[in-house]
Amino acid sequence: MNKIRNAIYEIHHMDDMATKDQWVRHLHPLAKLFVTFFYIFTLVSFSKYDFGGVLGMGIYLLIMFCVADISLKRAARQMRIILLLTIMVGIANPFLDHQVVTKIGGFVITGGMVSMITLMLKGIYAVLASYFLIVTTSIEQICYGLQCLHLPKPFLTMILLIYRYMIVLLKEAERISLSYEMRAPGQKGIHWKVWGSLAGQLLLRSIDRAQVVYESMLLRGYDGTFQLRMKKKKISTSVLYALIWILIFFFYRRIPVFWLIGQMMGV
Repeated sequence: MNKIRNAIYEIHHMDDMATKDQWVRHLHPLAKLFVTFFYIFTLVSFSKYDFGGVLGMGIYLLIMFCVADISLKRAARQMRIILLLTIMVGIANPFLDHQVVTKIGGFVITGGMVSMITLMLKGIYAVLASYFLIVTTSIEQICYGLQCLHLPKPFLTMILLIYRYMIVLLKEAERISLSYEMRAPGQKGIHWKVWGSLAGQLLLRSIDRAQVVYESMLLRGYDGTFQLRMKKKKISTSVLYALIWILIFFFYRRIPVFWLIGQMMGV
């Protein structure tokens, strides 16, 4: 049950982070969406052996996490499961690619090792970039930005409702877990034999709550879509923010900056 409570707390914390009074959070959501999409697109475009190029893409995350006052340690803890899955993506590469790339002392570095670390970095950076977007932009703002791109309104409604009522589902799971603990004191966790019945109870309760929520929405004039509106944003600042970062990503992708710096320093 503590895990469920922690999950609810983390969702509320992310919502609170998105409403902080900082200039990054006052930017137009469409600008932040463009920067995030272009960053991930540029990131995955690097070769699997271009370790230096991928490593340098972390500069964007380092700068923006510092500017927005976001704890990297907390971000890693909140996204630990997803980060673990991304780390496992290229874990088999060293066993598949034995081509020698270089030697450091007596240690041989193969192409599989380089590609493994590069793929891991790509996954970690992509997850952290998405996390930065979430904690600096509320779900309503993200959906508004997607609406500006003319995405189907039913799709946006689904995203908004799933995120908003995820907490309702977690609270129902917490009640079921608490009821089970009161009926089975001293037992650690939930016995596997009752998983099916408890999952069924959670489904039935979720359907009942969804029906109540839907009827409440109809009474408030819901017609199948949400009218997403935003407060006036400083468009010039948002456009400048997006253009600067997109140009930096494009420049960095076209020109091997680290290699040039190494040549200038005689490395």
